[in-house]
Amino acid sequence: MTASSTDPLIGRLIDGRYRVRSHIARGGMATVYLATDERLERLVAVKIMHGHLADDSQFKERFIQEARSAARLAHANVVNVFDQGQDTESAYLVMEYLPGITLRDLLKEYGALTPAQTMDITESVLGGLAAAHKAGIVHRDLKPENVLLADDGRIKIGDFGLARAATANTATGQALLGTIAYLSPELVMRGIADTRSDIYAVGIMMFEMLTGEQPFKGEQPMQIAYQHANDSVPAPSTLNPDVPAEWDELVLWATARNPDDRPTDARALLEQVTETGRELQTALSATGAQKTMLLTSPIPTAPAAPTGDDSETQVIGGVPSPATRPITSAAALAERGSKGRRRGWLLFAVVLALAGLAGGVGWWFGAGPGSTVTIESVRGLGEEAAREVLTGQGLVVADTVEEAFDPEVEAGLVAGTDPDEGSVVDRDAVVSLVISKGREPTTVPDILGQPEADARLALADAGFESGESLEQFDGEVADGSVVALLDDEGESLAAGAESFVGTVVQLVVSVGAIPDVRGLSVDAAEDALSARGLEGIVGGDPEFDNEVAEGDVLRVEAIGEGPVRPGDAVTLIISRGPDLVTVPDVVGLSINDAVDRLREEGFEVNLDTNVPPGLRGSALAPVQSTDPAGGTQVFRSPRPPITVTAQY
Repeated sequence: MTASSTDPLIGRLIDGRYRVRSHIARGGMATVYLATDERLERLVAVKIMHGHLADDSQFKERFIQEARSAARLAHANVVNVFDQGQDTESAYLVMEYLPGITLRDLLKEYGALTPAQTMDITESVLGGLAAAHKAGIVHRDLKPENVLLADDGRIKIGDFGLARAATANTATGQALLGTIAYLSPELVMRGIADTRSDIYAVGIMMFEMLTGEQPFKGEQPMQIAYQHANDSVPAPSTLNPDVPAEWDELVLWATARNPDDRPTDARALLEQVTETGRELQTALSATGAQKTMLLTSPIPTAPAAPTGDDSETQVIGGVPSPATRPITSAAALAERGSKGRRRGWLLFAVVLALAGLAGGVGWWFGAGPGSTVTIESVRGLGEEAAREVLTGQGLVVADTVEEAFDPEVEAGLVAGTDPDEGSVVDRDAVVSLVISKGREPTTVPDILGQPEADARLALADAGFESGESLEQFDGEVADGSVVALLDDEGESLAAGAESFVGTVVQLVVSVGAIPDVRGLSVDAAEDALSARGLEGIVGGDPEFDNEVAEGDVLRVEAIGEGPVRPGDAVTLIISRGPDLVTVPDVVGLSINDAVDRLREEGFEVNLDTNVPPGLRGSALAPVQSTDPAGGTQVFRSPRPPITVTAQY
């Protein structure tokens, strides 16, 4: 597609390096342009996020995630990402440029593909996807539009914009992500994705390649989503009778409604697809049909050997028609026996040549240099043991080795191979060993008090994998900000602590303070707490309070030690009301006796008298009044001072 000449990006130099040449495609999140990397003098594809999304942190994070996810993969069936950055208002990423078409374009032009073509494309897709799953990445948006078919024959997966690290369950967020026609039942029903969700999408693509149609259709997206959630994908042969039963089984296995009934990951499905391909090839050979090559030269009617390149015709996945099938039977020779001894010998020689050639082709593709092997896993083995395994498969192991950090394999052992294990390669292909350097060290970033989204980005930059957040009530940290960071054992991780790349950590995020229920009735307090996910239980000993009426709630206390989290129960402490005491009646007593009596009751005494100290113990100058008056009830704590009045 050619972009309009009014596109302001055409001809622009991005980040001082990438000269935009033309428009390639436009999606919901970004536009892709063909550009020239003027530093390395090569063509690249530059994906630029739409300007109106620049202020949307969620889209920007997803855009950056695409670069990070793809950059972690180095596989022949995954589109390479070279660079990522920010130019003026928009984020961009630079990818490998692959001139060609997408699988969607191919399906639109040809409709259903042959099982052999489906096999080639499926093996390539699963090879790249297996590398992603091994790296802990779930693609989450597999569809024909994201499968690229290059002009030179390469097949690659692209667009990791929705990719996420694969935990036990990877949540999609606030809404369903991905194209509805390829969403697994668990994504539709629960918004949860893992490696088996990618397998479901591959199964739908296999169905579409074999039949030229998607299994579920509807006028509205929700109609299609409902079918994914409630109906089983039919066998492809119900729409295309030419589909072998083995392909029906593969599609039904990959698209099982229950994730537990599907292959665990792309590697498991790839191994079965490869094995099915071998079985079908063997079955065709046993019945005399040739899977990949057809010798179409008829037996000559003149005494001359066939010459030129017209003696062979390549047919992928086909069976020769009667008009082109080689004449190899004894009856065919007998029909020509009457034409002379010389012609008979020539015919016999031709038949022998054809038989020898067929046998040679069989050896070439079965056990010779033209055969293929699936690279076995040597992960965790020593270098010498790994070399023995691979050479035993007929592969050539490079003398030099690569090194890479690995979160699971001990340093010095084999972490993997290049190409990756499970890849289907030619016999005698060169394979390099990747030796583990152990876990890559990193340090815990200081993220306490930061908003959750910013904290996750900081953790990703430091090489950590962050799981689902744990919510906690905290009156000192703003709602939505990080309270603590926990390791896999639930212990707190301090900023600057030593750790390793790939470590899974858990964010503890504040949901604000526990609701203030002081002075509320028990019912009102329980309702307020329930609205925030807490259960209020009356308990503990009631306490006096001069401000809260008897029977109302004084405060909330945690049950046991540790923080309070949504779903917890808390204790409601109830008020006994004000704690009152009665002022003693000391009117008529001597000043000293009155003061002693009041002080015994815990009151502070102020004297209002003109009686000399020497006469204050005499009944001649008795107490005339007190303030507050005797018999008055006052707070026990704090008790008010009592003013004693005695005048001549």
